[in-house]
Amino acid sequence: MTTQHAQAIQVQGLEKSYKDLQVLRGVDFTVARGSIFALLGSNGAGKTTVVKILSTLLKADAGTARVNGLDVATQAADVRESISLTGQFAAVDEILSGRENLVLVARLRHLKDPGKVADDLLERFSLTDAGARKASTYSGGMRRRLDIAMSLIGNPAVIFLDEPTTGLDPQARIEVWQTVKELADRGTTVLLTTQYLDEAEQLADRIAILHQGRIIVNGTLAELKQLLPPAKVEYVEKQPTLEDVFLTLVGDNGTDGDAGNHRVPAGK
Repeated sequence: MTTQHAQAIQVQGLEKSYKDLQVLRGVDFTVARGSIFALLGSNGAGKTTVVKILSTLLKADAGTARVNGLDVATQAADVRESISLTGQFAAVDEILSGRENLVLVARLRHLKDPGKVADDLLERFSLTDAGARKASTYSGGMRRRLDIAMSLIGNPAVIFLDEPTTGLDPQARIEVWQTVKELADRGTTVLLTTQYLDEAEQLADRIAILHQGRIIVNGTLAELKQLLPPAKVEYVEKQPTLEDVFLTLVGDNGTDGDAGNHRVPAGK
């Protein structure tokens, strides 16, 4: 496979301004097929602007971008057929059930046997038991999983996840993380934007930090850690992380477990 074909996304010199505000100032990066690429940055860094350009919702002022070998400016319709975009807010119809949402999208994509498509995705995303319930009754994590499932109808080669866990509780975030990992395991290329450091650390094969309209660093987690000198090692008793405490108290599957028996001593 040539280097070009090994890359699902190629971005070079991307620039975008809104009147006098220059949001992107020459963005360059590539994303390997079947990998998870995290675009990390604070609010207003330009992450969503990059995603909108790559998904053909916005035109760049300068630079080039190719998705699945297709130019986003001159082959926009073909690009849209090969990608899926999940925005910051779940785009599910709350009046419909989870299964009805999936069937609707499958019909819009003119797929054969939309009912089977919906049932397969409900099983894959552990939503079968909730499939007949209205989406309005779903938890935040369930709603986001349904949203991602809807995005996968038609088997897009590339999926864009724009801040997929914003507003979710810790348990729901972990559910979405597992879903994203499974997407990559199945060969889907995932580009996700996030402002959460732990999210990028947990999920990404490569991480690019977008700051003031430019990519200031791009590499694996190990490569990024090498940018700083190692801290002085002190041998101390390992304390549990907040995640360890949270999962122990609520249970790995979101049940309350033995949480009622745990108390923080007074004054701590």
